[in-house]
Amino acid sequence: METSNGTLYERLGGIKGITVIVDDIVEAHMSNPDVKARFLPLKDDPKHFAEVRQHLINFLAAGSGGPEQYTGKDMVSAHRGMNISEGEYMKVIDDILYALDKNKIDDQARKDVLAIAYSLKDQMIRV
Repeated sequence: METSNGTLYERLGGIKGITVIVDDIVEAHMSNPDVKARFLPLKDDPKHFAEVRQHLINFLAAGSGGPEQYTGKDMVSAHRGMNISEGEYMKVIDDILYALDKNKIDDQARKDVLAIAYSLKDQMIRV
């Protein structure tokens, strides 16, 4: 997604900015009473946690136009069997918006990230 202000990747701060945003999203998930039960177990397995974190960083970086490669599972495979509800999905979106606001991401970039998230919704809910 390109605008006169550069790619979405650039507007998110490149890999450094995206890493901070992902860390803020994960931290918000860990303390969000509606979804933390799904994320807190990651803290018990630091190796898996690091892997999931890196997949999230690469996913957002690659999906926003960066040079990074995402090598993780497709969205359906990654979320299969989790039975994620619409409400949980919306709480995760709230956490993403919180992280974008915390990092002072401009309104158009926020909309672009939300468009990506919403385009993946059917690949995550109740699969």
